[in-house]
Amino acid sequence: MKYYDVIILGAGASGLMCAGSLSQKIRVAIIDGNEKPAKKLKISGGGKCNITNISVKIDNFDGDEELISASFKHFSKENLLDFLERNRVELELRKGRYYFCKNSSDDIINVLKKNAKNSEMILNNRVLHVSKSEDFFTVTTDKNKYMAKKVVVATGGKSFQTLGASDIGLQIAKSFGIGVKEFTPALVGLTLQKEQFWMKELSGLSCYVHVKVAGKTLKEEMLFAHKGISGPVILSTSLYWKKGEISIDFLPDKNILELIQKSKKLVSSLIPLPKRLAKALLDAIDVKDKECSKVTNREKELLQTLHNYTFSPAGNFGFTKAEVSRGGVLADELTCKSLESRKVKGLYFIGEVVDVTGELGGYNFQWAFSSAYSCAKFLK
Repeated sequence: MKYYDVIILGAGASGLMCAGSLSQKIRVAIIDGNEKPAKKLKISGGGKCNITNISVKIDNFDGDEELISASFKHFSKENLLDFLERNRVELELRKGRYYFCKNSSDDIINVLKKNAKNSEMILNNRVLHVSKSEDFFTVTTDKNKYMAKKVVVATGGKSFQTLGASDIGLQIAKSFGIGVKEFTPALVGLTLQKEQFWMKELSGLSCYVHVKVAGKTLKEEMLFAHKGISGPVILSTSLYWKKGEISIDFLPDKNILELIQKSKKLVSSLIPLPKRLAKALLDAIDVKDKECSKVTNREKELLQTLHNYTFSPAGNFGFTKAEVSRGGVLADELTCKSLESRKVKGLYFIGEVVDVTGELGGYNFQWAFSSAYSCAKFLK
């Protein structure tokens, strides 16, 4: 049986960053069930990986503010950009706010692997459970057993199960009596009630909208899909929506009554949306497509619904379509600085396995890198 100072469970973004941030004097092993490291990083963002965002704030995350702030204090967005520049990873900025790898996600993967080269990479080993006796942990996989003074759980969430994702991190936590919130799909499309099935008929269309959910206003593109609604703004909406209503402004920065004022054109022709969508919206709010000058006061009231179309989604598309998992090890179970378990000395949790989830737009990789570096800083 091999002995290490630190065993990191998971060779994803957080696991590799943690390993690469440790002293070369520390004996480190990284254990992963896949045959290659960083498989989720590889496919993320269409193979170019949305690493971070031009604006990273606590408000972009669903999670404990103190825990998130502590990690960002040790490794901020600026620190990440400096790290990438030092390692000659070229980035491109999309839509004025999303940082992607300019060439390929392989650029960041190769850097992470290079920085972690002093760690022993143990692949094709699926972690079964972790136990502790006196001062040592035993990690049991489907192939072998390994021992270490400290264990870092960087096993991610349940999304992308085709890449080997599972809830093993939560199982490990629960085996030590550590509190968790079970994983649920996040950054995922939303399904519809029967009253909104008209949206399915618009599959393939997209438009820029503002969505209000849980006291937040999210602004991005919405996509109509066969299963319901999706697109960047809806994926972020799914992070905050538990149940109940959301509200969509289909004409942000416009005023529908001003658009139709004193015009003899049809209402649908003056709504600055794809014609098929404009007509479908009018049907949905029970307004006939008529000459604007003939619109009644009651119909004007209904038209203003386009700025506040409110309904309750039925559910979401599930883990098979989810970008990430919401939930994880509870924040109050971890020390804010190092993400070490308060109950089990030497056991740490980082990345997606922690109950911190970001909106769409590079926030979850930022959290993965920040939490990993923060943890490594205290692993000696």
